[in-house]
This record gives sequence, C-alpha cells and structure tokens, in this order.
Amino acid sequence: MLKPILQKTLALLFLVNALAAWAQSPAPVQAVIATVDATKTGPPISPYLYGQFIEHAGSLIYVNLWCEMLDDRKFYYDVMLKPAEDPNANQRGPDGFGPGGRRNVRPGRWNPIGSVDSVVMDTKNPFVGDHTPLIKLSGDERRGILQTGVNLTQGVTYNGRIRLAGGPGAKVSINLVWGTDADAVRQTVLLGDLSAGYKKMTFSFKAEHSGAAQFEIVGTGTGSFHVGAVSLMPADNLDGWRPDAIAALKSLRSGVYRFPGGNFVSAHEWRYAIGDPDKRPPIYDPVWRALQPNDIGTDEFMTMCKLLGVEPYITVNAGTGDEWSAAELVEYCNGSAFTTMGKKRAVNGHPEPYYVTFWGVGNEAWGFSYQYGAMRLNQFEYKHNQFAKAMKQVDPTITLIASGAMPDTMTGSKESLNLGTNLVPTYLSLADWTGGLLSNCFNNIDLISEHFYNYGNTHFSLAEGKQVPNDPREPVTDWMRRPANHIRIKYEEYKDYEKLVPQLAAHPKPLNIDEWAYSSRGGGVSYPVYPSYAWVFHEMFRHSDIFQMAAYTFATSLLSRDGTNVTLNANGLVFKIYRDHFGLIPVEVSGNSPQPKPTDPPGGEQPVVNAGSDTFPLDIVAAWTGDRRTLTVAAVNPTDAEQTLKLNITGANLAGKGTLWRLASTETNGQNPRISSSPVDSVPSLVTIPQFSINIYELQLK
Repeated sequence: MLKPILQKTLALLFLVNALAAWAQSPAPVQAVIATVDATKTGPPISPYLYGQFIEHAGSLIYVNLWCEMLDDRKFYYDVMLKPAEDPNANQRGPDGFGPGGRRNVRPGRWNPIGSVDSVVMDTKNPFVGDHTPLIKLSGDERRGILQTGVNLTQGVTYNGRIRLAGGPGAKVSINLVWGTDADAVRQTVLLGDLSAGYKKMTFSFKAEHSGAAQFEIVGTGTGSFHVGAVSLMPADNLDGWRPDAIAALKSLRSGVYRFPGGNFVSAHEWRYAIGDPDKRPPIYDPVWRALQPNDIGTDEFMTMCKLLGVEPYITVNAGTGDEWSAAELVEYCNGSAFTTMGKKRAVNGHPEPYYVTFWGVGNEAWGFSYQYGAMRLNQFEYKHNQFAKAMKQVDPTITLIASGAMPDTMTGSKESLNLGTNLVPTYLSLADWTGGLLSNCFNNIDLISEHFYNYGNTHFSLAEGKQVPNDPREPVTDWMRRPANHIRIKYEEYKDYEKLVPQLAAHPKPLNIDEWAYSSRGGGVSYPVYPSYAWVFHEMFRHSDIFQMAAYTFATSLLSRDGTNVTLNANGLVFKIYRDHFGLIPVEVSGNSPQPKPTDPPGGEQPVVNAGSDTFPLDIVAAWTGDRRTLTVAAVNPTDAEQTLKLNITGANLAGKGTLWRLASTETNGQNPRISSSPVDSVPSLVTIPQFSINIYELQLK
C-alpha cells in the first residue's frame, strides 16, 4: 500500500495534467487530420485476436449454448418435496451468480409423485454418482418423480433418453403436463419393458403448448424401478449444442476459443467429463459453487469448435492438477488411437486425433485471494516447467501459453501485496509474475497469457490503492479509453521486459489477452460500450507484433436472445464488423491532434502514454487486405458529438471506389446500433463521423 505522503505527492504531481485534460475534452471545433501512409506497414494482424473464451461459470454454458431442458438430470440432489421459497433464491451474489448458479439448481429440483416415502435414494447400487432414485410402486397409484418449469415451445419436437432398471411388474411412462387439475393438458409416452439391468430407452414429444411444463416419470404396477439418468433436448440440436447460438457465433469467425477456464479449470478433473455422458458423475463445482452435470467436456468442446470453424485452445488444471494429468489430456486430444489415452478417445467415439495446437498452463495461479491451487511465484515457475516438459514429451509441436500477470495486473488485483510489500511491484521481483516466468521458464513459453477487466462505474486508483467511483465530470473519451489503456500499458511493460530480459528481443514471447471485457456492472452507465471495444482492437492492431491472440469474456455475452431468436448484440457486432471488413496488414497512421496526457500516475490501469492515435478525439487505424488489393481505414468516434475528419492517404493508387461500413445508432444515447453499408464513389477527404460510431472504409486499388 502506498504511504499517505506518497499518495498526496502523486495527486499533486498529476493535478496539472488533470486540469489540462479537462480542457481537452472533445469539441468539434475544427477537423481532425489523419494521414495514412500505405507504404509503411507492420506485422500481419492475427485472426486469433478475435478469439473467445467460455467457462463453466455456474451453468453459463448450459443455459446459453447447450440444449438440455432438464436440471440435475443425473440426480446429484435427493428427490424431495419442494422446499419453501427462498426470497434470496434469484438474487445474485458478489460473484454475479445466484446461490446455485445461473439456473439456481439446488435441492428440491426433483419432487416425488405420490407419497413422499415412495421415493428413496439408493446409495448401494447407484447408476452414476453417489445415489439413484428408487421408486416403490403400489398398484394403480401413480408414483414417480417430476420437475416443474421446463420451458417448451409449441410445435417443436423434443427427443429424450432415459436409463431405467426395474422388475417385470413395473409400467413406466413419460408425461408432459401443462396446467393443473381438470384443465391440465397431458402428453404421454409409454416406455417398454424393464429389466434388472439398466436399459437405455428413447422417447419423443411434439409440444402442444408453449411455456412452462411439468416433466413426469411415472410408474404403476408392482415392484419398483430405478431412474439412472434422463435427458430432454429439442430435436434440432447439433450434438447437444443450440443451432441458433452456434449460427450467430459462427458468423464472427473468431479464430480460436479458450476452454474450460478460467477459475473453473483450477479444480476441474477432465476425466470426469469424457465418455458416456449419462455415466459421467455430477459434481458440485467448488469454484463457482454450482452443480456441474459434466455433460460438456473435452469431446463436446471439440465438436463445438468444429461447428464454429475455430481452433481449440485448452487450459489445463495447474491448480489442484499435476503434470501427469495434463500430459494425459494432451495425449487424449492429440495421440494416435494406439496410445493409451488416444485409445480411450477412440472408444469414446473419436478415433481421429484432434490435433489441438494451443495449450495454456493453468489460470491466474497468482490469485492468492481466490484461485484454487495458488502458490508462490518460485513454486509456480517450477510447476510450469514440469508441466511444459511433460506435455511436450507427448506432443513437441504444441504451443504452450504461460499464465502471466504483469505489474499492472498484480497492482490492480492487489495480489502484489500477497507476494511483496509494494503495491506496484518492481520488475523481476517476487511479485512480478510475468517477469518471473520470463526469467525462469523462458524456453518453456511460446505465448504469455494476460488478463484485464474494467468496470463502467469504477476504476483503480493508484493513489488510494483500490477501486473508486468514477468522477461524474470525467470526459467521455477517458471512460471509453480505459480498456484500450490496458492494452497500451501491457505494450509498455513488454518493451520494458525487452530491456530487462535480453533474449526476449531476439526470441519474442507474444501476448495473448485471453480474458478481457468492459463491464457496466452496477448500473448507472449511460454510455454505450461498443466504441471502447473497437478501441481495444485498434490498440492491438497498432502493436500486432506483440499482441497475437485474445479471448473475450465470454462468447455468450455477445449474444441477445428474444424468445427463440438469437442475434448478435452491439458488442458482438463490433467483432463482426472488424473481422469481416478490416484488413490484415497494418498501415501507419499519423495525425495533428495527440491524445491528452494522462491525469493519473502510471501503474494499475494507467499507462505512461494514453492509448490512441494522434487524431483525438477520434481513434484511427488502417490496414491492407491480405492480397493488398484493398486498403481499409477504421475511424472510431467515442464521443457523444459529431466529429469532422480530414483524411489524407498517401502511397496507394486508389480507384476512388469502395464501401463504407458503419456501426452506429439512431438513438441519441448510442444504444441498439446496427451495421449499415453505403457505396464510396471517391477517395474520402473531408468526412463527418457520427457520435458513438465505428466506420470502416474499404477502398480498392486501381
């Protein structure tokens, strides 16, 4: 923690800059001049910068991407009477999730039909997990189990499967019920004869109504029956995945997807999530404090990547896990069917190797305050090297991604104080996590993972050593720039490492921002976020030699759902417009209006130099397409006023023909933007850039 005198000194030192910044708030007084020199180019922009991240955060994936209609389908909890309504059941905790995850799966999800004592949990002969419901029958009396609140759509066909065991006297049916008592509408499917061993049976419904239905498994007759597992999905599912969500995400052409964590991975046993889904044990995830049915594992993730047309990026458990487990996962994915784990993959229905290239070693092992298996830096350096050796012995061609944390991350998270005495860690000290990895694991690193998050109503104050509310007088450009400043500060720190670790300049270890987002959590933010996301891309494009991969948190947050219709939201449209219309070979842009000087001391969230091009208050980047036949120029206006841009393009013989692609809103607050296009009949010179807009010019050569 900074001492009070130092805090006051820093505040005084930056008071002048702060006042100067207020004076530089955007005002459309004169045209901003941007000069694009098409002869000066940089390293290609990696398509992996558009990558995405998904994690088993509660039931985040299951709700948004997976088709399963039933909760607790393998009976982690007892079948019991529905408990009294919890007034806090739907309130989210400090982690952003409800007490049982996003679907609030908790005890009482399955309820008995008939007398309470007719259903017991059999712990001696469970089908999977710790116990299995056993239903004792009594003649014509309907006995079984039910689940309410299963939301179905009229006219949609739903297919199911169930694992049942029982005596010859048991007759079992599956029912869907809408309404209650005499007004109830019931659809019934009779199942076949049971046997002492578990049989897999299938059934199908075409829903007669929309809305919440009651799903029942009902028996009559004599004896008893066990329900081992049950599943219900829409018939149009893509190997379990939602076709509408997959179609929307596929349109982004994201390049790469990271899985399965995130914090989740640090207590995840991957072997529990392979093989027959019905036989995978349900577990309680200690990280997100939520039920995990283990229906989405390695094979399902690989199927999703194939459906999306993206590269898989798998993070291994370096928290509670060990290098032996990580090496076996590499072999499961990449080994031939003749290897031990490759044979297991083949038995599970996937004889061909997946050939996964990208592998992350752990997640945020520096997070002492929250991460399972967190440890001291010198210990993790040893662990990373052990993991790298074991994993590359299985497949020496893989790309290893180290779990880093530069001084800005260690400062903003305050984890630096768990490893040292300085809030801002000294380079290469025991609190400089990335510095330690570069110093002691250099030959076992191909890329370095870095994370950042910003929050719309607060920011990290270095002087106060904590998150503080934003100043209500803050210029909109400062608010919009915050995420891009994280990219800028990591660029600055990387350049410092090049001076401190000599081999880095000769053998670069590019950065992978595989978790990032700007959250307006807490409400009260009136600005749209999408211009700030574009600014992040611009800052990565400007330093394409250093930033070569990224994964946005989470892919699912780029989607909007209106009933059964899934579309890309405003932030999703940012990814789409750049992926579809911005070039690959960055071109130098200069201007007449530098970004304002920082108002805060460097460190935490503040770089030495503010992010952005010399075209304040606009931010502008340019790039050639891969064939160098089209020059693309992107201009972001992050302000709430129109801005005028004078554009000079040199070094390119342009035809004067092209297209302007624009992401903008017709609403004064910038909400609900849409992508539009219009023809360009001459090389743009003096143009008006609307408020809160992203504008990409595609200009062809003669």
